[in-house]
Amino acid sequence: MKKIFEKHETLLCMLLIILYIVINSYCIQNFGVEDYRSTIINTIFSAFLIILIIKLDRVKYYGLTKVTNPEKYLYFIPLVLIASVNLWTGINIANTSTEIIFHILTMINVGFIEEIIFRGFLFKMMEKDNVKTAIIVSAITFGIGHIVNLLNGADLVPTLIQICYAISIGYLFVIIFYKSKSLIPCIITHVLVNSLSIFNIDNVVSLYIVPIFLIIVPICYAAYINKAVRE
Repeated sequence: MKKIFEKHETLLCMLLIILYIVINSYCIQNFGVEDYRSTIINTIFSAFLIILIIKLDRVKYYGLTKVTNPEKYLYFIPLVLIASVNLWTGINIANTSTEIIFHILTMINVGFIEEIIFRGFLFKMMEKDNVKTAIIVSAITFGIGHIVNLLNGADLVPTLIQICYAISIGYLFVIIFYKSKSLIPCIITHVLVNSLSIFNIDNVVSLYIVPIFLIIVPICYAAYINKAVRE
C-alpha cells in the first residue's frame, strides 16, 4: 500500500478531497449535520484516514504529534480567540440535546478530516516541490472548497464571506503546521469553531465583525509566527 500511495500520491490526494466533498455534501443534503447518520458516515471516513495514515507509517509526518516549544507560538492564545467567535453574541439553545450531541460529534470528524486532507495530505504532497506554492494552494483550496455550500442551500454573500475568512484561517493553519510540525492545534481549533457554530446567534456582530476578525487575526498571527519561529 505504501509504495502504491507514494507512486500515485497526487492522484490519490485529489481523490480523497473529491470523495470527502461528495460524502459531506450527501450528508448535508440528505440528513443534515445534526443527524446520527452524518455522524456515522463521517466517523467511518475519519477511521479510514487514520488506518491509512498508520499503514503508510506517516503519523508524525502528517502532524499527529505534540508541539515542542509552544511558547514560540504564544501558547496558541490567538487560536483560543478564533475558537470562541461563535459564542461572542451569546448562546443559542434552539436545538434539542440530541441534535447538539450529533452536531458536535459530526464536527469533531469534519475538523479532523479537513485538517488531515488539506494540511496533511495536500500540503505535504506539494511541499516536496515548492513550500510557498504548497502553502498558497493549501490555503486557497481549503477556502474555495466552501463554495460547495452553495449546492447545499447556503446563500451567495455569506458563502463568499466564508470563503474569504476560510482562506485566511487555512493560511494560518498551514503556517502552524509547517513551522511546528504538528497539526494538533489546528485540528482542535477547527473542531471547536465548527462545533460551537450550533450555538451561534446571527446579528450584526456575527455577520460582519466576526468575519473581519477571522480575516485579520489569522493573517497577523501567521505573520508573527513566520517572523518569530525559524526553521
